[in-house]
Amino acid sequence: MIWQLINIDVDTPAPHDLKQEKLKLSATLRKYYSFCKRRTFGTFVASKRASTTVWNCCGQTFKELSSIHKRVARTHDTDIHQLTQSTFEVLLSQIEKEATSQQKSTEKEPVDVSSWIPDTSHITGDQLHNGPGEVLLLYCYCQLADPQLICAWQKALCEKLQLTGKVRVATEGINGTVGGTKVATGLYIKAMCCHPIFNIMEKEDFKTSNGGAECFCDLRVGVYKEIVVPSFGCDSCNDTILLDCRNFYESRIGQFSQCLAPNIRKFSYFPDYVDQNLDLFRDKKVLMYCTGGIRCERGSAYLRSKHVCKEVYQLKGGIHKYLEQFPEGFYRGKLFVFDERFAISSNSDIISGCRYCNYPWDQYQLCSTHFCCQLVLSCSACRQGGHTACCPICQTKGKGEEPSATPPQREECECTAMRPRIPQDAL
Repeated sequence: MIWQLINIDVDTPAPHDLKQEKLKLSATLRKYYSFCKRRTFGTFVASKRASTTVWNCCGQTFKELSSIHKRVARTHDTDIHQLTQSTFEVLLSQIEKEATSQQKSTEKEPVDVSSWIPDTSHITGDQLHNGPGEVLLLYCYCQLADPQLICAWQKALCEKLQLTGKVRVATEGINGTVGGTKVATGLYIKAMCCHPIFNIMEKEDFKTSNGGAECFCDLRVGVYKEIVVPSFGCDSCNDTILLDCRNFYESRIGQFSQCLAPNIRKFSYFPDYVDQNLDLFRDKKVLMYCTGGIRCERGSAYLRSKHVCKEVYQLKGGIHKYLEQFPEGFYRGKLFVFDERFAISSNSDIISGCRYCNYPWDQYQLCSTHFCCQLVLSCSACRQGGHTACCPICQTKGKGEEPSATPPQREECECTAMRPRIPQDAL
């Protein structure tokens, strides 16, 4: 099972001088270095492909992606590091030139973002509004000298293509989830890949799922300090941990078999969770996964900084990409998504139960109490019986509650009060 997951950032032993050089890099440069390493590894493996399902390397034939990955990681680590270093230097040079160019253009005259928006004169309004739809999940770490400009472009681009969703822009890059017709999302991907900054992205970097513009209430594009909310198991062998980096309400309805799924409410708690459970990861190989890969970028960097693990890996492309390749693989249950669908599925397994009767159930709804924003697993029978809140406290407070036009004032309910903010786990 474990090696099925490793279409990932391979953290193989590196020459001592390269390790020391990497340790001296800033957090942002480490992200770029990891990006180059993954891209180099993927390109190297692709160069060994003989057909759709066959790879040739060192005179041997491999018929599974996991097998060729192991071969390359074990026997070509020096080649990978040399190529990574070259790619890293080219990327840094490109970023420096682009930053200089952006600074000069900003000083001279404002940039017209309309030049980065595709021509849609050949597209009818009906094609952008009706027809088969999908939801895109994307992120890219790259240096943005003017995030406000990119934010303005993203907003104009999404509005032009009638996309809804959420996009976060920061000096370190972009992270977003947008929905619309397949015609619109196709134009969005093309616009991103043609942009002078985001042209390092490829079509495969955009994860897709069934859905559309109706999956989101509106379009929200903004500039933030970072592109992922920061503050920052397992089987196979005794020294390996398969770590779910998501929140408890995500892993509750779907996860990989026998993973370690921390009972944390927010990803911003993940660094504290690692600090409080360092002995859990000591001298272990840690395989991390999340929805699309971006939280693993941050989580793996933080875990590596503690210098307690033997190795740290991450699932490239996250669960989204894994399910595209292995819909009946080791991931069971639903995949939680941050829009009004709440979840998408690739198999019929239900691994969670109703909060009130424990009947197999994995369809989330918001707590019916005005002041609470918790998600609830309450089956149809229990909901018909009036059990529509997340806990008895909310159920009691919600009785006879009158709808209010003002935004709800969040209050701590039993669900939050009884759950440790940072759990202490054991294998």
